[in-house]
Amino acid sequence: MELRHLQHFVAVAEDQHFTRAAERLLVSQSGLSASIRALERELQTPLFVRTTRRVTLTPAGRALLGEAERILAQVRAAHEAVAAVQGVLRGMLALGSEQCIAGVHVAGLLAAFRRRHPDVEICLRQAGSGALAEEVAAGRLDMAFAVRTAQEDTDQLRVVPLAGEPMTVLCHPDHRLARAGAAVTPEDLGGEVFVDFHPDWGPRRTTDAAFAAAGVRRAVALEVNDVHSLLDLVDENLGVAVVPRHFRHKRPSLTALPVKGTGETVYETVALLPPEQATSPAARALMELLETGGVGTPPDGAHPS
Repeated sequence: MELRHLQHFVAVAEDQHFTRAAERLLVSQSGLSASIRALERELQTPLFVRTTRRVTLTPAGRALLGEAERILAQVRAAHEAVAAVQGVLRGMLALGSEQCIAGVHVAGLLAAFRRRHPDVEICLRQAGSGALAEEVAAGRLDMAFAVRTAQEDTDQLRVVPLAGEPMTVLCHPDHRLARAGAAVTPEDLGGEVFVDFHPDWGPRRTTDAAFAAAGVRRAVALEVNDVHSLLDLVDENLGVAVVPRHFRHKRPSLTALPVKGTGETVYETVALLPPEQATSPAARALMELLETGGVGTPPDGAHPS
């Protein structure tokens, strides 16, 4: 099995089209088709279902895709490791991150990294923590900054703790909770209208876990995918939000109330990385900069939005 066969296979799987994949790879379509046929002959099974408009993966193709991506990621890491020994960090850093992550000032960290390693191309993808964990485990991302929920170290994923903080209720100053001005429990919030993120985002997963642990059912009526929309809805008194404590600095006009009665449930940010031997030199350099360079979260009140 040749690496180019795997590279061609992954490209076709991503584009779901032979012509587009061939154009991206700068190879002829006939050459690409021959490469895929050679791989299918070696594995003795079809990898794609071909139609006139697109191609889709067979069950065997889906099984191969994750392994092929991991193999190619390890080969890329090997090339970058050799370059690092030669004194120059080259290649690509594929980074994932949740929005407004605590404990890491992502923009500042990447700016410092670029100044130190100008020959490394930086690619950033923003997504929810569940998707980011899958991307790192599959080798599609070198590392990610995410929120711990059920993630633990596995054969394909390392979890490095970064920061932790309690959750806070944000509500309009005219809301009954704001007028009471006291800490609240999940039971106190049982009948409220909630504004929250999509289920894959870390703050939502943390809040869901806290309410589940307290045995309180919660329905999210207003579901958003960005911080500003969440704050706007709460600012119009359309609902309340349970968010990480540092969110309170993003909209000082809102009332922030501590949450009690959630046991040990906290919002914990982590770095997700492949196993030590599969971690790319670029990811190692970024983690070293984070740990020793003092490029973390700005002081309270200065969090990037």
